Amino acid sequence: MVQDNINLATLIGSRICHDLISPIGAINNGLELLSMADNPPAGPEMELIGTSVDNASARIRFFRIGFGAAGHQMVGRAEITSILRDLYQDSRLTLEWLPEEPQPRAAVRLAFLAIMCLETAMPYGGRAEVSEAEGKWMLKGTADKLNVDPTLWGILAEQSPDTSLQPAHVQFALLPKIAGDDGRRIRSSSNDTSVTIQF
Repeated sequence: MVQDNINLATLIGSRICHDLISPIGAINNGLELLSMADNPPAGPEMELIGTSVDNASARIRFFRIGFGAAGHQMVGRAEITSILRDLYQDSRLTLEWLPEEPQPRAAVRLAFLAIMCLETAMPYGGRAEVSEAEGKWMLKGTADKLNVDPTLWGILAEQSPDTSLQPAHVQFALLPKIAGDDGRRIRSSSNDTSVTIQF
C-alpha cells in the first residue's frame, strides 16, 4: 500500500508539472514577442515578470524530476546542469554537478530530493557538490553557518518516520522511501560547517 501511494504521488507530481510547463512556456514566448516589437515595453514590471517566469520554469523542471515518476530513461548532463543553473543562478547557494555522463532518471530524482534536503540545512547559502562513482552518490554541502534539524535528518535514517512534516519538508519523507524501493539506503552526517548525504 505504501508503494502504491508513492507511485500515485509521483504520477500526480508528473501530471501537475507537465500541465504547468506549457502555460509558463507560453508566457515566456509572449514576453519574447513583446521584446521584438517596434516599441517594446520596458521597465521594472517587465523585468519582474521575466525573472518570475524564468524562476517558475526552472522550479517546475526541477520538481518534475524530483517529484515525478522516474521511468527508465537517462538524463544528460546538459539537461541537468541547465535546470540547476536556471534554478540557482540568483541564489545564495552555489551548486556543482560533477558527473559527466548521462545518469538514470531514478538516480537523478534521488539526487534532486537530496539537494532539497541540503537546502534546508543551508538557509544562509553556501556551496553544494553532487558526485557519483560506480553508482554511489554523495552530496556535500559546506557553509559557514548550518541549520541541521535533527528531527528532519533523523527521518532520512528512518529513525522517526511518524513525524508530522510541513509541506516544505516532504523531501525528507520521500527520499528514504524511494531510495529503499531502489535498493539503496540513505546515509547522512554533519558537523559545524558541512553536511553530507550518501546513497
